[in-house]
Amino acid sequence: MGFQFSGRPFLAMVTSAAVLAGCVSSAAVPPPRSQPAVQRPAGSVTVPIGQPVRSTMPRPVGPIDPGFRRPPAGLSERIHFLWRAFPGKTGIAVQRIDGEWAIAERGGDLFPQQSVSKFWVALTALDAVDQGRLRLDQQVRIGPEDLTLFYQPLAARVRAQGSVTMTVRRLIETAITQSDNTANDSLLRTIGGPGVVRAFIAKKDLGAIRFGPGERLLQSGIAGMAWQQSYSVGRNFETARSALSPATRRAAMDNYLANPIDGASPTAVASALARLARGTLLSPESTEYLLDVMSRTKSGPKRLKAGLPPGWKFLHKTGTGQNLGGMTAGYNDIGIATAPDGTRYAIVVFMGTTTSPIPARMALMQAVSSAVAEFHGR
Repeated sequence: MGFQFSGRPFLAMVTSAAVLAGCVSSAAVPPPRSQPAVQRPAGSVTVPIGQPVRSTMPRPVGPIDPGFRRPPAGLSERIHFLWRAFPGKTGIAVQRIDGEWAIAERGGDLFPQQSVSKFWVALTALDAVDQGRLRLDQQVRIGPEDLTLFYQPLAARVRAQGSVTMTVRRLIETAITQSDNTANDSLLRTIGGPGVVRAFIAKKDLGAIRFGPGERLLQSGIAGMAWQQSYSVGRNFETARSALSPATRRAAMDNYLANPIDGASPTAVASALARLARGTLLSPESTEYLLDVMSRTKSGPKRLKAGLPPGWKFLHKTGTGQNLGGMTAGYNDIGIATAPDGTRYAIVVFMGTTTSPIPARMALMQAVSSAVAEFHGR
């Protein structure tokens, strides 16, 4: 479709079914779910969650609310409309955590995670704490040799002091709430490296989720470069990257996007968020701790969080990739939205490739979370 996104005007456009009906022809909007002959469009799926949900939480006392067993009427159609109208490769997943359904668009495809992958590092670290292999108060030294690239506020302290020492607890909080790459890579090194995270993902049977080699190797590889520690200083990385030929950069970026080494599917990520919220991934103490940390995330205030009305709570982790020719390889947000009545939803939006301006990207995310809130309780 030829829609143009322009931030708030688009968000306003999609906040009511009446406006939707006025923006597209009847042929462009899927027919009501009550018609038995409906066929879901390619790439769109509604998934019953079934027995795993029922076996891990108590059934509601009294009448089950209509949204427990199936999505509210119209939510799947709204999500599909938003997904289809947005240019670029986009994946969306919504799952009711205290229920039996999930909906997704390109839910099984792999999308670049970028800093969303910090979520798996934190989970793995806290699993090690639960198993007695790591302590939250364990001290970790960080020196110049441990610095990474891009967003790393911690680097200024390291350079000023020569080295800093932080607890595992502080590294988790800095990596999640500030998305600090050096804090995350230092935590990753402390828990044993990428292989340990991959083993955790496999042990917990989290599905289509990959974990890359850490920020330094991941980002240099996406740019078509071999990592050098000097790239961690100032803008040395950006300077070296700009010296590459356009063909080299494009080939490296295309290879990454075609088969992202840190790829994950929206459906798998939404399921993992739901399992964390239900308390089936970590101990009760670690679950409560990580959810609290994610509630204090500072990045992406105008992504999914901004689409929720007053009274809703949201905890999340963002991810943003490198730009090449106006295209961003990964513009993401994943999180748990809690309605005023306590009902919880896992929401995932991955933008694998898009040249849309940032306000339009944020408007799509806001429209998705706004739709979840709008249809809640119907």
